[in-house]
Amino acid sequence: MPKNSKVVKRELDDEVIESVKDLLSNEDSADDAFKKSELIVDVQEEKDIDVEEESEVEDERPAWNSKLQYILAQVGFSVGLGNVWRFPYLCQKNGGGAYLLPYLILLLVIGIPLFFLELSVGQRIRRGSIGVWNYISPKLGGIGFASCVVCFFVALYYNVIIGWSLFYFSQSFQQPLPWDQCPLVKNASHTFVEPECEKSSATTYYWYREALNISSSISASGGLNWKMTICLLAAWVVVCLAMIKGIQSSGKIMYFSSLFPYVVLICFLIRALLLNGSIDGIRHMFTPKLEMMLEPKVWREAATQVFFALGLGFGGVIAFSSYNKRDNNCHFDAVLVSFINFFTSVLATLVVFAVLGFKANVINEKCITENSKMIIKFLKMGNISQDIIPHHINLSAVTAEDYHLVYDIIQKVKEEEFSALHLNSCQIEDELNKAVQGTGLAFIAFTEAMTHFPASPFWSVMFFLMLVNLGLGSMFGTIEGIITPVVDTFKVRKEILTVVCCLLAFCIGLIFVQRSGNYFVTMFDDYSATLPLLIVVILENIAVSFVYGIDKFMEDLKDMLGFAPNRYYYYMWKYISPLVLLSLLIASVVNMGLSPPGYNAWIEDKASEEFLSYPTWGLVVCILLMVLAILPVPAVFIIRRCNLIDNSSGNLASVTYKRGRVLKEPVNLEGDDASLIHGKISSEMSSPNFGKNIYRKQSGSPTLDTAPNGRYGIGYLMADMPDMPESDL
Repeated sequence: MPKNSKVVKRELDDEVIESVKDLLSNEDSADDAFKKSELIVDVQEEKDIDVEEESEVEDERPAWNSKLQYILAQVGFSVGLGNVWRFPYLCQKNGGGAYLLPYLILLLVIGIPLFFLELSVGQRIRRGSIGVWNYISPKLGGIGFASCVVCFFVALYYNVIIGWSLFYFSQSFQQPLPWDQCPLVKNASHTFVEPECEKSSATTYYWYREALNISSSISASGGLNWKMTICLLAAWVVVCLAMIKGIQSSGKIMYFSSLFPYVVLICFLIRALLLNGSIDGIRHMFTPKLEMMLEPKVWREAATQVFFALGLGFGGVIAFSSYNKRDNNCHFDAVLVSFINFFTSVLATLVVFAVLGFKANVINEKCITENSKMIIKFLKMGNISQDIIPHHINLSAVTAEDYHLVYDIIQKVKEEEFSALHLNSCQIEDELNKAVQGTGLAFIAFTEAMTHFPASPFWSVMFFLMLVNLGLGSMFGTIEGIITPVVDTFKVRKEILTVVCCLLAFCIGLIFVQRSGNYFVTMFDDYSATLPLLIVVILENIAVSFVYGIDKFMEDLKDMLGFAPNRYYYYMWKYISPLVLLSLLIASVVNMGLSPPGYNAWIEDKASEEFLSYPTWGLVVCILLMVLAILPVPAVFIIRRCNLIDNSSGNLASVTYKRGRVLKEPVNLEGDDASLIHGKISSEMSSPNFGKNIYRKQSGSPTLDTAPNGRYGIGYLMADMPDMPESDL
């Protein structure tokens, strides 16, 4: 006891009395057994344990320094590279501005409700994904393990993309940029342009040959690319140093990594709007093609983008929210982060198409100049009569409008012979209609556009630094989705686990920095996450809505938030979201079955991409990635359903939680599951922080029992365990 033991003892006695009053005020009138029970307060004046320490058990878990830091972490995790190079592509492909309507509808139907669900369970239970689903249903504990496996798979190749961005960032401090012009090759007799570059373009050549030094197929390893190996190592070192102290270290970095991309996007938008052709790009982007909204493919791709844009199923959302206070308004957080994500995608789309509009205008001007020279040549040769050319048009300095007028006249006059002239219409829309996404957008199309910018090295540095920050924000959430559940479950040191995880990921990630590594990135991106994550989120929804009970969950939310969530969420979680997710899963499986498994290989001789099918071993790897990601779900279910592992053996199945500590329970007793904190395992129930031991003896009752739900929806643990030391309660 502290020195002022009498004062502390008086306070503790008052606390016990108040706690008993709370219990009796919450007594269920129908609970006859409870009325007959005898409440015994064990007052022990001399204990070696410090009461003040006991009162701080709940505070042992780290917490965010501020609400802003937490919001930035969630925004940084959800806003990633996909917002910059996936969303604009889908907008262009699926009807321009019309695509925003199905996206918004699906954001309201599956995005916000499922994001709110993950935030709620993480904040309520204050554990990572493994602990959360163990609490709700131990038999579905494999959901958390599956999330960790998927996070690990995604982290393996996602950090490779950050490594690519670091490489381009390091190469951007040159004037002119190294991908501005095709390299020259010298031989004994003369100098000529590199044939592979001449057939493609300077930026395409630099990406495939200088950066990746890519092989012609996935089977041709070609050895390690040492430049990309160093960049991958640097990326993992940055992630490791940022995550080694958990949210204490990564949280501070969020201020920069989450906010800097917005500064760059706004600067790019302002700069691009001052360039010729940018308005054409934006107009092309948001010209709605309403007829495309009737195509099921548009809705499927919109649902998939909503699903992955918010980071559902990874465990990062749950991990970050688990460091919140239990009374935090996570409903507000869910709506805020979801709409920030949406408006970020729209902002990125404006920037991308403003820049691509400028690039299309530059290419179009070059096209007009070259074709005008061809027309002048045809006029001199007599293939085209000078009389058909309007007198006010000067072909030596022709505008786009005048060129299109001349082109239309020649096409009408030389109707039969026109194809032999090989003239190009040079329409800016033709260039804008070329769908570009992913690495093709970031490392080829955008880099080419920036070579035409004034002060191009500055803009290149800013752009690739933005990509690095966007990638790191998502990586922090992905790694947190691995580290937090494992630390919560097995109580290993976070620093050691972080270093081991990053070191292991770097070693495995070496397959992505071979000369054939880009093809493995494609494989992992296509098969390691899509279906497994869909299955994980469907099971999460089912676990809360049907296994645990949607009515109890809504009551828990009311206790936690201080207000009842709108009934809209009740119907979404119970009926609409599961149906939409199942439909999306079926559509994804069908689409995957109809699409031949393969990849786009870069063929050096042709200087172009060619679709190749995976070899037999590649197909086996694709199947293994999906199976390994989802395997923990049936494995844990069978183990716990059939009691294949003895709970008293100190193994994985017997690891549970109690007030932030790991306990191993010899007996798996069924407890009262009237609140979210009550799991199916007795040790998972939260005990009150009374400062004294409170026991309730009841004749004919099991050794372990629970009182009615407390006013905070957590419930009190009442146990007849006289031999247990106070420090274990």
